[in-house]
Amino acid sequence: MSKGNLTRRGVLKTGAVAGAGLALPTYLSAQESGFTNAPTGSTVTLGFNVPQSGPYADEGADELRAYELAVEHLNGEGDGGMLQTFSSKALQGNGILGKKVEFVTGDTQTKSDAARASAKSMIEKDGAIMITGGSSSGVAVAVQALCQEAGIIFMAGLTHANDTTGKDKRANGFRHFFNSYMSGAALAPILAAQYGADRKAYHLTADYNWGYTTEEAVRSSTEALGWETVGTVLTPLTQTDFSSYITPVLQSDADVLVLNHYGGNMVNSLTNAVQFGLRERQVNGKQFEIVVPLYSELMARGAGSNIAGILGSQNWDWKLENQLGAKYTGTNAFVKSFGEKYGFPPSQAAHTCYVQTLLYADAVERAGSFQPCAVVEALEGFEFDGLGSGPTLYRAEDHQCFKDVVVVRGKENPENEFDLVEIVEVTPVEQVTYAPDHPQFAGGALGSCNNGA
Repeated sequence: MSKGNLTRRGVLKTGAVAGAGLALPTYLSAQESGFTNAPTGSTVTLGFNVPQSGPYADEGADELRAYELAVEHLNGEGDGGMLQTFSSKALQGNGILGKKVEFVTGDTQTKSDAARASAKSMIEKDGAIMITGGSSSGVAVAVQALCQEAGIIFMAGLTHANDTTGKDKRANGFRHFFNSYMSGAALAPILAAQYGADRKAYHLTADYNWGYTTEEAVRSSTEALGWETVGTVLTPLTQTDFSSYITPVLQSDADVLVLNHYGGNMVNSLTNAVQFGLRERQVNGKQFEIVVPLYSELMARGAGSNIAGILGSQNWDWKLENQLGAKYTGTNAFVKSFGEKYGFPPSQAAHTCYVQTLLYADAVERAGSFQPCAVVEALEGFEFDGLGSGPTLYRAEDHQCFKDVVVVRGKENPENEFDLVEIVEVTPVEQVTYAPDHPQFAGGALGSCNNGA
Protein backbone atom coordinates (compact mmCIF):
# COMPACT_ATOMS: atom_id res chain seq x y z
CA MET A 1 0.00 0.00 0.00
CA SER A 2 1.29 3.48 -0.80
CA LYS A 3 2.01 5.95 1.97
CA GLY A 4 -0.80 8.10 0.65
CA ASN A 5 -3.34 5.45 1.50
CA LEU A 6 -2.31 4.76 5.09
CA THR A 7 -1.70 7.34 7.77
CA ARG A 8 -0.29 6.40 11.15
CA ARG A 9 -1.32 8.28 14.29
CA GLY A 10 0.50 7.64 17.59
CA VAL A 11 3.62 5.83 18.71
CA LEU A 12 5.52 3.01 17.03
CA LYS A 13 4.04 -0.30 18.16
CA THR A 14 5.53 -3.77 18.55
CA GLY A 15 5.56 -5.40 15.14
CA ALA A 16 6.56 -2.29 13.17
CA VAL A 17 9.89 -1.88 11.41
CA ALA A 18 12.52 -0.73 13.91
CA GLY A 19 16.00 0.18 12.72
CA ALA A 20 17.43 -2.44 10.36
CA GLY A 21 15.55 -5.37 11.94
CA LEU A 22 12.09 -6.58 10.99
CA ALA A 23 9.87 -7.72 13.85
CA LEU A 24 7.00 -10.12 13.41
CA PRO A 25 3.70 -8.42 12.55
CA THR A 26 1.48 -7.81 15.57
CA TYR A 27 -1.08 -10.01 13.82
CA LEU A 28 1.25 -13.01 14.21
CA SER A 29 2.91 -12.21 17.51
CA ALA A 30 -0.49 -11.97 19.22
CA GLN A 31 -1.10 -15.71 18.87
CA GLU A 32 0.22 -16.43 22.33
CA SER A 33 -2.41 -14.03 23.75
CA GLY A 34 -5.25 -16.09 22.34
CA PHE A 35 -6.79 -13.63 19.90
CA THR A 36 -5.71 -11.41 17.05
CA ASN A 37 -3.84 -8.24 18.04
CA ALA A 38 -4.48 -8.65 21.77
CA PRO A 39 -3.16 -5.38 23.23
CA THR A 40 -0.34 -5.88 25.71
CA GLY A 41 0.88 -2.34 26.32
CA SER A 42 -0.72 0.88 27.50
CA THR A 43 -2.39 1.67 24.16
CA VAL A 44 -4.92 0.10 21.81
CA THR A 45 -5.17 0.80 18.07
CA LEU A 46 -8.36 1.19 16.04
CA GLY A 47 -8.43 1.19 12.23
CA PHE A 48 -10.51 3.83 10.44
CA ASN A 49 -10.98 2.80 6.81
CA VAL A 50 -12.78 5.54 4.88
CA PRO A 51 -13.10 6.80 1.28
CA GLN A 52 -10.58 9.64 1.10
CA SER A 53 -10.87 9.62 -2.70
CA GLY A 54 -13.52 8.52 -5.17
CA PRO A 55 -17.24 9.38 -5.47
CA TYR A 56 -17.94 9.09 -1.73
CA ALA A 57 -14.95 11.12 -0.53
CA ASP A 58 -17.09 13.87 1.05
CA GLU A 59 -18.77 11.27 3.25
CA GLY A 60 -15.40 9.77 4.10
CA ALA A 61 -13.98 13.11 5.19
CA ASP A 62 -16.87 13.61 7.60
CA GLU A 63 -16.53 10.06 8.90
CA LEU A 64 -12.88 10.66 9.68
CA ARG A 65 -13.72 13.86 11.53
CA ALA A 66 -16.18 11.93 13.67
CA TYR A 67 -13.70 9.14 14.38
CA GLU A 68 -11.08 11.63 15.56
CA LEU A 69 -13.67 13.24 17.82
CA ALA A 70 -14.69 9.87 19.24
CA VAL A 71 -11.07 9.06 20.07
CA GLU A 72 -10.70 12.39 21.86
CA HIS A 73 -13.79 11.70 23.94
CA LEU A 74 -12.75 8.14 24.75
CA ASN A 75 -9.39 9.45 25.95
CA GLY A 76 -11.01 12.05 28.20
CA GLU A 77 -10.36 15.04 25.98
CA GLY A 78 -12.90 17.69 24.97
CA ASP A 79 -16.38 17.84 26.48
CA GLY A 80 -17.09 14.12 26.30
CA GLY A 81 -19.88 14.45 23.74
CA MET A 82 -22.31 11.56 23.83
CA LEU A 83 -20.40 9.80 26.59
CA GLN A 84 -22.46 12.11 28.79
CA THR A 85 -25.83 11.06 27.34
CA PHE A 86 -25.24 7.36 26.52
CA SER A 87 -27.53 5.13 28.60
CA SER A 88 -24.62 2.78 29.29
CA LYS A 89 -22.23 4.32 31.81
CA ALA A 90 -19.34 1.91 31.26
CA LEU A 91 -17.11 4.46 29.49
CA GLN A 92 -15.22 6.77 31.82
CA GLY A 93 -13.09 8.81 29.42
CA ASN A 94 -9.94 6.90 30.36
CA GLY A 95 -9.51 5.08 27.06
CA ILE A 96 -10.77 1.52 26.65
CA LEU A 97 -10.12 -0.74 29.63
CA GLY A 98 -7.64 1.91 30.77
CA LYS A 99 -5.64 1.82 27.54
CA LYS A 100 -5.19 5.04 25.56
CA VAL A 101 -6.87 4.87 22.16
CA GLU A 102 -4.75 5.42 19.06
CA PHE A 103 -5.73 5.00 15.43
CA VAL A 104 -4.55 4.46 11.90
CA THR A 105 -6.43 5.43 8.76
CA GLY A 106 -6.74 4.01 5.27
CA ASP A 107 -8.26 5.14 1.98
CA THR A 108 -10.86 2.70 0.62
CA GLN A 109 -11.06 4.73 -2.63
CA THR A 110 -14.68 3.44 -2.70
CA LYS A 111 -13.21 0.23 -4.14
CA SER A 112 -13.54 -3.18 -2.50
CA ASP A 113 -10.00 -4.35 -3.37
CA ALA A 114 -8.41 -1.14 -2.09
CA ALA A 115 -10.50 -1.27 1.07
CA ARG A 116 -9.49 -4.85 1.81
CA ALA A 117 -5.84 -4.00 1.20
CA SER A 118 -5.89 -1.03 3.57
CA ALA A 119 -7.79 -2.99 6.23
CA LYS A 120 -5.36 -5.93 5.92
CA SER A 121 -2.42 -3.57 6.35
CA MET A 122 -3.94 -1.98 9.43
CA ILE A 123 -4.55 -5.40 10.98
CA GLU A 124 -1.27 -7.08 10.06
CA LYS A 125 1.18 -4.17 10.24
CA ASP A 126 -0.40 -1.77 12.71
CA GLY A 127 -2.10 -4.12 15.14
CA ALA A 128 -5.58 -2.65 14.77
CA ILE A 129 -7.97 -4.59 16.98
CA MET A 130 -11.13 -3.18 15.41
CA ILE A 131 -11.81 -1.94 11.88
CA THR A 132 -14.59 0.50 11.07
CA GLY A 133 -15.63 2.89 8.31
CA GLY A 134 -16.61 2.96 4.68
CA SER A 135 -19.34 4.68 2.67
CA SER A 136 -20.05 1.87 0.22
CA SER A 137 -21.85 -1.40 0.85
CA GLY A 138 -19.55 -3.17 -1.59
CA VAL A 139 -16.64 -2.05 0.55
CA ALA A 140 -18.44 -2.95 3.78
CA VAL A 141 -19.22 -6.50 2.64
CA ALA A 142 -15.61 -7.04 1.47
CA VAL A 143 -13.99 -5.68 4.62
CA GLN A 144 -16.47 -7.42 6.90
CA ALA A 145 -15.53 -10.77 5.34
CA LEU A 146 -11.82 -9.98 5.78
CA CYS A 147 -12.32 -9.10 9.45
CA GLN A 148 -14.26 -12.31 10.01
CA GLU A 149 -11.35 -14.30 8.59
CA ALA A 150 -8.76 -12.38 10.62
CA GLY A 151 -10.61 -12.53 13.93
CA ILE A 152 -11.22 -8.77 14.12
CA ILE A 153 -14.44 -6.93 15.00
CA PHE A 154 -15.86 -4.86 12.11
CA MET A 155 -18.12 -1.95 13.09
CA ALA A 156 -19.60 -0.96 9.73
CA GLY A 157 -19.70 2.70 8.79
CA LEU A 158 -22.12 4.03 6.20
CA THR A 159 -23.49 0.92 4.49
CA HIS A 160 -27.14 0.78 3.46
CA ALA A 161 -27.46 -2.38 1.32
CA ASN A 162 -29.56 -5.17 2.78
CA ASP A 163 -26.67 -7.56 2.08
CA THR A 164 -24.45 -6.24 4.89
CA THR A 165 -26.71 -7.77 7.52
CA GLY A 166 -28.48 -10.06 5.05
CA LYS A 167 -26.87 -12.64 2.79
CA ASP A 168 -23.35 -11.35 3.57
CA LYS A 169 -23.71 -10.94 7.34
CA ARG A 170 -20.88 -12.15 9.57
CA ALA A 171 -20.66 -12.83 13.30
CA ASN A 172 -17.73 -10.42 13.73
CA GLY A 173 -19.60 -7.60 11.93
CA PHE A 174 -22.13 -5.08 13.24
CA ARG A 175 -24.14 -2.32 11.54
CA HIS A 176 -25.64 0.74 13.24
CA PHE A 177 -26.74 2.38 9.96
CA PHE A 178 -30.22 1.54 8.66
CA ASN A 179 -30.77 -0.36 5.41
CA SER A 180 -32.56 -0.38 2.05
CA TYR A 181 -35.61 -2.24 3.34
CA MET A 182 -36.07 0.35 6.07
CA SER A 183 -35.88 3.21 3.56
CA GLY A 184 -38.55 1.59 1.40
CA ALA A 185 -40.81 0.85 4.35
CA ALA A 186 -40.52 4.42 5.65
CA LEU A 187 -40.72 6.23 2.29
CA ALA A 188 -43.47 4.37 0.42
CA PRO A 189 -46.46 5.51 2.52
CA ILE A 190 -45.29 9.11 2.34
CA LEU A 191 -44.68 8.93 -1.41
CA ALA A 192 -48.18 7.51 -1.95
CA ALA A 193 -49.73 10.16 0.29
CA GLN A 194 -47.90 13.05 -1.37
CA TYR A 195 -47.85 11.93 -5.00
CA GLY A 196 -50.77 9.49 -5.20
CA ALA A 197 -50.99 5.71 -5.58
CA ASP A 198 -51.33 5.77 -9.39
CA ARG A 199 -47.74 6.45 -10.41
CA LYS A 200 -45.29 5.12 -13.01
CA ALA A 201 -41.69 4.95 -11.76
CA TYR A 202 -38.41 4.74 -13.65
CA HIS A 203 -35.31 3.70 -11.64
CA LEU A 204 -31.70 4.64 -12.32
CA THR A 205 -29.63 2.40 -10.08
CA ALA A 206 -25.97 2.29 -9.08
CA ASP A 207 -24.51 -0.96 -10.40
CA TYR A 208 -23.47 -2.66 -7.16
CA ASN A 209 -25.10 -4.35 -4.18
CA TRP A 210 -26.39 -1.17 -2.53
CA GLY A 211 -28.12 -0.07 -5.71
CA TYR A 212 -29.69 -3.46 -6.28
CA THR A 213 -31.18 -3.81 -2.81
CA THR A 214 -32.34 -0.19 -2.67
CA GLU A 215 -34.14 -0.52 -5.98
CA GLU A 216 -35.73 -3.78 -4.81
CA ALA A 217 -36.84 -2.27 -1.51
CA VAL A 218 -38.35 0.87 -3.03
CA ARG A 219 -39.96 -1.06 -5.88
CA SER A 220 -41.60 -3.64 -3.64
CA SER A 221 -42.82 -1.05 -1.13
CA THR A 222 -44.25 1.34 -3.72
CA GLU A 223 -45.73 -1.37 -5.92
CA ALA A 224 -47.54 -2.74 -2.88
CA LEU A 225 -49.27 0.65 -2.65
CA GLY A 226 -50.22 0.83 -6.34
CA TRP A 227 -47.19 2.21 -8.17
CA GLU A 228 -46.04 0.65 -11.46
CA THR A 229 -42.36 0.28 -12.34
CA VAL A 230 -41.91 1.06 -16.05
CA GLY A 231 -38.12 1.05 -16.34
CA THR A 232 -34.95 0.06 -14.48
CA VAL A 233 -31.43 0.84 -15.71
CA LEU A 234 -28.09 0.18 -14.02
CA THR A 235 -25.44 2.92 -14.04
CA PRO A 236 -21.68 2.55 -13.36
CA LEU A 237 -20.37 3.78 -10.02
CA THR A 238 -17.69 5.67 -11.96
CA GLN A 239 -20.24 7.59 -14.05
CA THR A 240 -20.09 11.39 -13.78
CA ASP A 241 -22.39 12.49 -16.63
CA PHE A 242 -25.82 10.87 -16.60
CA SER A 243 -27.26 12.70 -19.61
CA SER A 244 -27.43 9.55 -21.74
CA TYR A 245 -29.44 7.85 -19.00
CA ILE A 246 -31.93 10.70 -18.67
CA THR A 247 -32.99 10.76 -22.35
CA PRO A 248 -34.77 7.36 -22.20
CA VAL A 249 -36.72 8.60 -19.16
CA LEU A 250 -38.09 11.43 -21.28
CA GLN A 251 -39.13 8.92 -23.93
CA SER A 252 -40.98 6.68 -21.46
CA ASP A 253 -44.36 7.25 -19.83
CA ALA A 254 -42.79 7.49 -16.37
CA ASP A 255 -43.98 10.31 -14.12
CA VAL A 256 -41.49 9.59 -11.30
CA LEU A 257 -37.73 9.16 -11.52
CA VAL A 258 -36.13 7.26 -8.63
CA LEU A 259 -32.40 7.90 -8.33
CA ASN A 260 -30.83 4.99 -6.46
CA HIS A 261 -27.55 6.92 -6.36
CA TYR A 262 -25.43 8.19 -3.51
CA GLY A 263 -22.66 10.72 -2.96
CA GLY A 264 -21.24 12.38 -6.06
CA ASN A 265 -23.29 10.06 -8.28
CA MET A 266 -26.52 11.43 -6.87
CA VAL A 267 -25.37 15.05 -7.12
CA ASN A 268 -24.51 14.55 -10.79
CA SER A 269 -27.57 12.51 -11.80
CA LEU A 270 -29.97 14.89 -10.03
CA THR A 271 -28.27 17.88 -11.65
CA ASN A 272 -28.60 16.28 -15.10
CA ALA A 273 -32.25 15.42 -14.48
CA VAL A 274 -33.03 19.03 -13.57
CA GLN A 275 -31.05 20.32 -16.56
CA PHE A 276 -33.20 18.14 -18.83
CA GLY A 277 -36.31 19.82 -17.42
CA LEU A 278 -37.78 16.78 -15.69
CA ARG A 279 -39.09 18.78 -12.77
CA GLU A 280 -41.13 21.04 -15.06
CA ARG A 281 -42.69 18.15 -16.99
CA GLN A 282 -46.32 17.09 -16.90
CA VAL A 283 -46.81 13.38 -17.64
CA ASN A 284 -50.03 11.36 -17.42
CA GLY A 285 -51.73 14.51 -16.19
CA LYS A 286 -49.38 14.68 -13.20
CA GLN A 287 -46.43 16.77 -12.14
CA PHE A 288 -43.21 14.81 -12.73
CA GLU A 289 -41.41 13.99 -9.46
CA ILE A 290 -37.90 12.88 -8.53
CA VAL A 291 -37.17 10.70 -5.50
CA VAL A 292 -33.78 9.99 -3.90
CA PRO A 293 -34.28 7.10 -1.43
CA LEU A 294 -31.12 7.85 0.58
CA TYR A 295 -29.37 11.19 0.85
CA SER A 296 -27.61 13.45 3.32
CA GLU A 297 -26.97 17.09 4.11
CA LEU A 298 -23.56 16.70 2.43
CA MET A 299 -25.19 15.58 -0.80
CA ALA A 300 -27.80 18.31 -0.51
CA ARG A 301 -24.99 20.84 -0.30
CA GLY A 302 -23.48 19.44 -3.48
CA ALA A 303 -26.83 19.46 -5.28
CA GLY A 304 -27.66 23.03 -4.23
CA SER A 305 -31.12 24.30 -5.16
CA ASN A 306 -31.80 21.10 -7.14
CA ILE A 307 -32.51 19.28 -3.88
CA ALA A 308 -35.50 21.50 -3.05
CA GLY A 309 -38.64 19.41 -2.59
CA ILE A 310 -36.87 16.05 -3.09
CA LEU A 311 -38.07 13.33 -0.71
CA GLY A 312 -35.66 10.78 0.75
CA SER A 313 -34.61 9.07 3.96
CA GLN A 314 -31.79 9.44 6.47
CA ASN A 315 -30.35 7.43 9.32
CA TRP A 316 -30.19 10.52 11.53
CA ASP A 317 -30.42 14.30 11.28
CA TRP A 318 -28.57 16.91 13.33
CA LYS A 319 -31.82 18.78 14.05
CA LEU A 320 -33.68 15.82 15.60
CA GLU A 321 -33.45 16.76 19.27
CA ASN A 322 -34.25 20.43 18.70
CA GLN A 323 -37.30 19.65 16.58
CA LEU A 324 -38.63 16.47 18.17
CA GLY A 325 -37.45 16.62 21.75
CA ALA A 326 -35.77 14.52 24.38
CA LYS A 327 -36.47 11.17 22.71
CA TYR A 328 -33.43 11.91 20.55
CA THR A 329 -31.15 12.90 23.42
CA GLY A 330 -27.49 12.83 22.49
CA THR A 331 -28.02 14.63 19.19
CA ASN A 332 -27.36 18.09 20.61
CA ALA A 333 -24.35 16.90 22.61
CA PHE A 334 -22.77 15.46 19.47
CA VAL A 335 -23.66 18.46 17.30
CA LYS A 336 -22.13 20.79 19.89
CA SER A 337 -18.87 18.83 20.13
CA PHE A 338 -18.56 18.36 16.38
CA GLY A 339 -19.54 21.95 15.58
CA GLU A 340 -17.07 23.45 18.03
CA LYS A 341 -14.25 21.33 16.60
CA TYR A 342 -15.00 21.66 12.90
CA GLY A 343 -17.25 24.71 12.47
CA PHE A 344 -20.32 23.03 10.94
CA PRO A 345 -22.92 20.36 11.82
CA PRO A 346 -22.17 16.64 11.38
CA SER A 347 -23.64 14.47 8.66
CA GLN A 348 -25.41 11.15 9.16
CA ALA A 349 -22.16 9.46 8.10
CA ALA A 350 -20.30 11.26 10.88
CA HIS A 351 -22.98 10.35 13.40
CA THR A 352 -23.03 6.61 12.69
CA CYS A 353 -19.22 6.38 12.71
CA TYR A 354 -18.90 8.23 16.01
CA VAL A 355 -21.61 6.04 17.54
CA GLN A 356 -20.06 2.81 16.24
CA THR A 357 -16.75 3.74 17.89
CA LEU A 358 -18.46 4.37 21.22
CA LEU A 359 -20.51 1.19 20.95
CA TYR A 360 -17.39 -0.91 20.35
CA ALA A 361 -15.53 0.69 23.25
CA ASP A 362 -18.54 0.29 25.53
CA ALA A 363 -18.92 -3.40 24.61
CA VAL A 364 -15.26 -4.01 25.47
CA GLU A 365 -15.72 -2.28 28.81
CA ARG A 366 -18.88 -4.25 29.61
CA ALA A 367 -17.24 -7.51 28.54
CA GLY A 368 -14.06 -6.71 30.43
CA SER A 369 -12.08 -7.95 27.42
CA PHE A 370 -10.97 -7.06 23.89
CA GLN A 371 -11.51 -10.69 22.85
CA PRO A 372 -13.78 -10.56 19.76
CA CYS A 373 -16.18 -13.26 20.94
CA ALA A 374 -16.61 -11.45 24.26
CA VAL A 375 -17.36 -8.23 22.36
CA VAL A 376 -19.85 -10.04 20.12
CA GLU A 377 -21.66 -11.38 23.17
CA ALA A 378 -21.81 -7.90 24.71
CA LEU A 379 -23.28 -6.35 21.54
CA GLU A 380 -25.80 -9.04 20.62
CA GLY A 381 -29.26 -8.09 21.86
CA PHE A 382 -27.88 -4.87 23.40
CA GLU A 383 -30.52 -2.20 23.96
CA PHE A 384 -29.36 1.38 24.42
CA ASP A 385 -30.43 5.01 24.28
CA GLY A 386 -28.92 8.48 24.39
CA LEU A 387 -26.90 8.24 21.16
CA GLY A 388 -29.18 10.48 19.12
CA SER A 389 -31.54 7.99 17.48
CA GLY A 390 -33.83 7.13 20.38
CA PRO A 391 -34.16 3.64 21.87
CA THR A 392 -32.12 1.24 19.72
CA LEU A 393 -31.59 -2.53 19.59
CA TYR A 394 -28.59 -4.40 18.18
CA ARG A 395 -30.47 -7.51 17.11
CA ALA A 396 -28.64 -10.74 17.92
CA GLU A 397 -29.89 -12.68 14.90
CA ASP A 398 -28.24 -10.47 12.26
CA HIS A 399 -26.28 -7.72 14.07
CA GLN A 400 -28.53 -5.01 12.59
CA CYS A 401 -29.55 -1.97 14.65
CA PHE A 402 -33.26 -1.19 14.80
CA LYS A 403 -34.39 2.36 15.47
CA ASP A 404 -36.61 5.11 14.03
CA VAL A 405 -36.03 6.22 10.41
CA VAL A 406 -36.01 9.88 9.36
CA VAL A 407 -37.87 10.91 6.19
CA VAL A 408 -36.64 14.24 4.81
CA ARG A 409 -37.27 16.71 2.01
CA GLY A 410 -35.00 19.34 0.48
CA LYS A 411 -35.90 22.80 1.78
CA GLU A 412 -37.41 25.26 -0.69
CA ASN A 413 -35.92 28.28 1.08
CA PRO A 414 -32.96 27.20 3.22
CA GLU A 415 -31.62 29.71 5.72
CA ASN A 416 -27.99 28.66 5.26
CA GLU A 417 -25.79 26.05 3.56
CA PHE A 418 -25.99 23.68 6.53
CA ASP A 419 -29.78 23.58 6.82
CA LEU A 420 -30.79 22.27 3.42
CA VAL A 421 -33.19 19.50 4.41
CA GLU A 422 -36.27 19.44 6.59
CA ILE A 423 -37.63 16.53 8.59
CA VAL A 424 -40.95 15.42 7.11
CA GLU A 425 -41.63 12.55 9.46
CA VAL A 426 -39.85 10.15 11.76
CA THR A 427 -41.07 6.63 11.02
CA PRO A 428 -41.27 4.56 14.22
CA VAL A 429 -39.03 1.53 14.50
CA GLU A 430 -42.02 -0.82 14.54
CA GLN A 431 -42.88 0.16 10.94
CA VAL A 432 -39.42 -0.68 9.61
CA THR A 433 -38.76 -3.88 11.58
CA TYR A 434 -38.74 -7.16 9.66
CA ALA A 435 -38.18 -10.84 10.44
CA PRO A 436 -34.57 -12.08 10.21
CA ASP A 437 -35.62 -14.46 7.42
CA HIS A 438 -37.40 -11.81 5.32
CA PRO A 439 -36.98 -12.58 1.57
CA GLN A 440 -34.96 -9.41 0.97
CA PHE A 441 -32.39 -10.73 3.48
CA ALA A 442 -32.44 -14.37 2.41
CA GLY A 443 -29.33 -16.47 2.11
CA GLY A 444 -26.14 -16.48 4.11
CA ALA A 445 -25.57 -17.30 7.75
CA LEU A 446 -24.18 -15.28 10.62
CA GLY A 447 -21.87 -18.13 11.56
CA SER A 448 -19.71 -18.17 14.67
CA CYS A 449 -17.54 -15.43 16.04
CA ASN A 450 -13.83 -15.73 15.33
CA ASN A 451 -11.13 -14.79 17.82
CA GLY A 452 -8.48 -15.25 15.16
CA ALA A 453 -4.96 -16.03 16.32
